[in-house]
Amino acid sequence: MIKRLIAAAGALALAACGWEEAAAPEARPVSITARVPAGTPTVYLTGNLPELGPWNAAGLAMAGEGRERTVALPVPHGTVLEYKFTLGSWEREGLGPSGMVMANFRLEVDGPASAEHEIADFKKPVATYIEDWEGSGVEGRLVYWTDVASAFLSETRHMEIWLPPGYDENPEKRYRVVYMSDGQNLFDPRIANTGVDWGVDEAMMRGARDELYEPAIVVGAWSSSRRGYEYSPWHGAPDYARFLIEELMPRVDAEFRTLTGPENTFHMGSSMGGLLSLYLIRTRPDVFSACGCVSTHTPLSPTLAARYIPGAEGDPADDRPYILADIEAGLAMPKGQRLFFDHGTETLDAEYGPGHEAIRGWLAAQGFVEGEEFLIRVYAGAAHNETAWRARVGDQLKWLLAPQAE
Repeated sequence: MIKRLIAAAGALALAACGWEEAAAPEARPVSITARVPAGTPTVYLTGNLPELGPWNAAGLAMAGEGRERTVALPVPHGTVLEYKFTLGSWEREGLGPSGMVMANFRLEVDGPASAEHEIADFKKPVATYIEDWEGSGVEGRLVYWTDVASAFLSETRHMEIWLPPGYDENPEKRYRVVYMSDGQNLFDPRIANTGVDWGVDEAMMRGARDELYEPAIVVGAWSSSRRGYEYSPWHGAPDYARFLIEELMPRVDAEFRTLTGPENTFHMGSSMGGLLSLYLIRTRPDVFSACGCVSTHTPLSPTLAARYIPGAEGDPADDRPYILADIEAGLAMPKGQRLFFDHGTETLDAEYGPGHEAIRGWLAAQGFVEGEEFLIRVYAGAAHNETAWRARVGDQLKWLLAPQAE
């Protein structure tokens, strides 16, 4: 912390002494101010610059102790700076006037720049929201298991189990199960990373009321700080699969009225979670029969893994996407599996078209019938975020849960 404070103070001093002329010509001074509630402890700026983590929740301590906190730092000319404010962890992120987490702040740096923000409050400790699960407004009931340990994974994580309305009133009824990654984003906007949850409960019950399918139990496994490694089929996914299948699923089946067998068990995830879903139904058809792969991160390559996934091994000079290399090497999908892929056309999703076209050709070449055994849908104008996924999660649930023709 001391080093960060010295760095921030040094940046302020340089700006006051004609820093712009002395610095490298491509750098521009940027000043960011946050007004926070009285009594707020140290506030941290996190974002997409190396000095800010990148995206380390305790990236750079802001100067000041009262209601006004400041940071000054050099930013390369032409950078689109994205940033947020925290109290040192993602569980204590800054909130907007609505009481919800705000989207990333963005600042285009084409010269000296400044920005001021009003932070209404900071997220409470997550245990507060878990205890008050009814305050999320969820349809049905949420059951939380906290700090679940695994013999296969290095970090504990929370789980939530969503039980449909009527579960407690119908003790003889059993339910199919949808397992989902990034569970913290599924039901409670107070907990969700961006302040927008997927609305899985509302989408599930809309489909049930429209008589598209019977509602299912949803098991959401929260992600950890090793999310990228754990979800990657080329890194930690084999161990994650063992956690899911050998540890989590038996407990779920023992404590809730589930229908078992692959015909009743599905997996769904977004981005890296989409890659995980594909891996699970490809390698464990004895457990899962269908997947929902939302905004699947098909561009992942050894180059990107080396840059963004701590602990990932591979050639950092190899920028060929893993999925394309595997397809060319003869990757096979077991027959009988059902797959739904989708992506948008904006932000990160704008890069996903070629990979999904390769998946389309790969499945078709193995005899999978598009529209019946697999589906790849493009949502024009949709970005890579929870707001976009919330808008279309009902399409994925319909694919997973609608009755299949005999």
